Amino acid sequence: MPSSLVNRIVFPAEIQNVGKVESFIQESLPDIRTREEEFGRILIALTEAVNNAIQHGSKCDPGKEVEIEYAIDGDVHTFSVKDSGTGFDPDELPDPTDPFFIDQPNGRGVFLMRRLADDIAFKDGGRCVDLHFRSVHPAR
Repeated sequence: MPSSLVNRIVFPAEIQNVGKVESFIQESLPDIRTREEEFGRILIALTEAVNNAIQHGSKCDPGKEVEIEYAIDGDVHTFSVKDSGTGFDPDELPDPTDPFFIDQPNGRGVFLMRRLADDIAFKDGGRCVDLHFRSVHPAR
């Protein structure tokens, strides 16, 4: 079954727009609030991705845009976050659990995304991240 785009939003790369993540998730998965653990995983991972896209990718430049897409492919729910920055190599990020980096204020976003999503893929030189969630189930 091919991937099917369900929802999409584009907004200026301004930090206050991180607040759009929660409503975007609720619009994409209307019954997700009834499943707190799944909602929390998606909300934290997607918030980190959008925050990184705004701050690091687009440098909080309101002239640049950040895009979020939600698609379904079978039982895999994918949230994609794209920015118009210069990109980065996620394999070059320091390990935030390393004692040397534990007190650093940055560097935990990608770590959290990797822990919370069932699968994660960086594309377009790090300008796009796909967060895949397989455990999104209908409310019981």
